[in-house]
Amino acid sequence: TSAGKMDLKTSIEECSMALNLVLNNKFSEALDLLKPWWKDSMYHALGYSSILVMQAAMTFEHRDIQTAMAVIKEALTTCQRFRKRNSVVESISSLVTKQSNDHLREEEMHAEICYAECLLQKATLTFVQDENMISFIKGGIKIRTSYQIYKSDHSSESFRQFEGGVRLGIGSFNLMLSLLPQRILRLLEVIGFSGNRDFGLSQLREGAASHGLRAVLSVLTLLLYHTYVTLILGTGEGNLVEAEALLGPYLEKFPNGSIILFYSARIAVLRGNFEKFEECILAQSQWRQIHHLCYWELMWSHSFTQDWLQAYRYADLLCKESRWSKAIYVYQKAAILSMLPEEEIKKTGENVVELFRQVEGLKQRLAGKSIPTEKFAVRKSRRYNAASNPVKLVVPALEMMYVWNGFTIVGKRADTTESLLITIEKTEEELRNDPSKHTHTHTHTHTHDPSKHTHTHIHNSSLKLHQDRWVPRGTVDERRIRYDHYLIPFTLYELGLLYKQQGDYIKATRYIENAKLNYKDYSMESRLHFRIHAALNSLKGSPVNTP
Repeated sequence: TSAGKMDLKTSIEECSMALNLVLNNKFSEALDLLKPWWKDSMYHALGYSSILVMQAAMTFEHRDIQTAMAVIKEALTTCQRFRKRNSVVESISSLVTKQSNDHLREEEMHAEICYAECLLQKATLTFVQDENMISFIKGGIKIRTSYQIYKSDHSSESFRQFEGGVRLGIGSFNLMLSLLPQRILRLLEVIGFSGNRDFGLSQLREGAASHGLRAVLSVLTLLLYHTYVTLILGTGEGNLVEAEALLGPYLEKFPNGSIILFYSARIAVLRGNFEKFEECILAQSQWRQIHHLCYWELMWSHSFTQDWLQAYRYADLLCKESRWSKAIYVYQKAAILSMLPEEEIKKTGENVVELFRQVEGLKQRLAGKSIPTEKFAVRKSRRYNAASNPVKLVVPALEMMYVWNGFTIVGKRADTTESLLITIEKTEEELRNDPSKHTHTHTHTHTHDPSKHTHTHIHNSSLKLHQDRWVPRGTVDERRIRYDHYLIPFTLYELGLLYKQQGDYIKATRYIENAKLNYKDYSMESRLHFRIHAALNSLKGSPVNTP
């Protein structure tokens, strides 16, 4: 390549090489390959910013997010230089009149899609920071413009790359929109967007099956969706069979690639097998962030099996090494230690009350907003502020497990479910015998949450028993709840899921709608709204609700 000029074909090839380096754990080499050209070539710019965005999304660190944001802005400027120079009015009218886009040179087409992808990256980072939709929608609108360009037929090799970009963009955008609670979607429908999940998935699947540069990005997006998003923001119905099929070829090609190994371990966990994250940690040491993700997973895996000391070890490592959210890590550490007998806690040298008291001071504000899970942890910890006798939390580690939807995973294994139930029943027994230890009766309701949820997955026969113990209590306790107002809407939602499982779709819908419409301003509200949206969608297709 002559000095100062990089042609499209070479830039796509180099970007592809950089991606392979990333999948082989050669992160700094990938950045070195892209760096010399990232201010002159749109694909180098896009690749460079993608890697930094990936890094920022993994660390969630303010500094990394700022760095990635600055690079994206620069990358947008680079892409802008190659885009067709025309006024906004002209571009809108050409979309309306569907003029042929043959006059768009190949390079300009690629500039459009790279520009749109940078916008989506910027939007995703903004969303990660403060769950703000506006910037995300701007990125989507740009992607849609590219989609229009792409409809006019081209067939060169570089067009295939362009097509892959459109599929990745349109697919991710639709998939993310499909998760949004109804009230936000209504606003979007006004400007012509509908978050169609099946369409989003099908675009990503086609992207994943292609041979372009972005095939692997489509695969990683689908994996993220099936193994995390559906659990945290949905009802946990990710497609593991598809996830394994997508991962297969990449496991062969990159047997030591830590990103690939990470997903492989995550799928194993979702199948109830908790042992695979160690491999991922051993695979590389260049990106510590990936280790931190593994520690987080290992902390949960040991919590699922109630090996609290091991879980504590990983929570402690996160406190020491990761800067994502000190508040959550310290809270987790205190919550996990709370599950141990006093003499075991003494051996660790930690003071649980002191740990809970630290949480509030560690809360961070990103872009002026606080993270919902941190707010939750702070609210729970405040009980320990009372100087003389702090009000202890009941099974706090199990409650956090519920918040992160861990019972869906526990429910895959009868042994872990059984032993969690025993813990819960023991706690309940203690509370009945000595209520003075904790606050009001509502704690009982609390201790049920997990048992009911895991029961949902395993012992259908005992569901009835649980419901009889639950419903009256849920109604009586509402006025007596002093701290955990979030319990009521979450309980109604869970009851709805139980009725759904028994095939009573009318009751299921009634309970879930009640949770959605009649409660607000409680902890983790937006997370529950995401789950409610997913649950109501799955009820829509049920026999009773089809006209």
